[in-house]
Amino acid sequence: MAEKQENMSPIEIKVARQVEYYFGDHNLPKDKFLKEQLQLDEGWVALETLLKFNRLKSLTTEISVIAEAIQKSNAGLLEVSEDKTKIRRSPDKPLPEINDDYKDALKHKSVYMKGFPLETTLDQIQEWLNEKDIENIQLRRNLQRLFKGSVFICFVTEESAKKFLERTDIKSFKDNEMLVLSREDYHAKKAEDRKHYKAESKAKAKQDKDDQQKQVEDKEMGLLLSEKTGCLLKFSGELEDVSREDFHELFSGHGKIKWVDFTRGAKEGTLLFDGIAKEAFDNAKEAHGGELKIKSNTPIAPKREREDNDGPAAKVPKTENGS
Repeated sequence: MAEKQENMSPIEIKVARQVEYYFGDHNLPKDKFLKEQLQLDEGWVALETLLKFNRLKSLTTEISVIAEAIQKSNAGLLEVSEDKTKIRRSPDKPLPEINDDYKDALKHKSVYMKGFPLETTLDQIQEWLNEKDIENIQLRRNLQRLFKGSVFICFVTEESAKKFLERTDIKSFKDNEMLVLSREDYHAKKAEDRKHYKAESKAKAKQDKDDQQKQVEDKEMGLLLSEKTGCLLKFSGELEDVSREDFHELFSGHGKIKWVDFTRGAKEGTLLFDGIAKEAFDNAKEAHGGELKIKSNTPIAPKREREDNDGPAAKVPKTENGS
């Protein structure tokens, strides 16, 4: 990246920086158009061709300004032809091989920054950082190509990146608090955030499903109860290890249970019978020797009788351990 020199004007610094980005390690390997141009004339590219790039054209439309800026830059990345109409990447600085080692090195010399106002421009960020060892600044964008307020900064060396992370003058930008992380720490944080988000989403989905199921059950229970008189049995007891299936087994052959309103671990609940609750309870109690027990050791008893619009429900005798 072009380093500011005394004999370079502000526009020349911006022009050199932009052109060096086009031919730099980050952009050139993936720039299909520019790579095609390199094949036409031993790596030389006409400056007129570069003026097709919108960002460069927004800085200047003068070929002479581009040539002068490249010649003054001390980055040493580019060469200008003798007639000052073409430039090329210096043969002394070939593109690196994009392999695992290169990607690993790139990761260690990159820094993540977040907190820029969304209207911030690349020029403003470059001028604020004022770092000569920056190789590339990548503005991160959303699917609509709008700036997200964060950037990846690639430095010339890993040591430069480490020194940057130690700076204290980059903790705020225009009164915005900045988050500054190494690229490794950023990816670790993102992985943890995704894990946390996935767990929260899973828990929320389960809760939503449970709530929806309960609404359905409550609605169905309401419809059933509105049609029945004397068919409801409210019970209580030490029911920690009892399930709904245990109630069906307890009353099997004595009364048909249409609905069990009970949560495992609760100490009370409700049974809805297809018939008179008192008869089912009395039959089951008699069949079990005068006391109803679930799993052979848990007595249950009616909690209270229910009043309907049609009159009181059948009274159910309380057991010895009842309430």
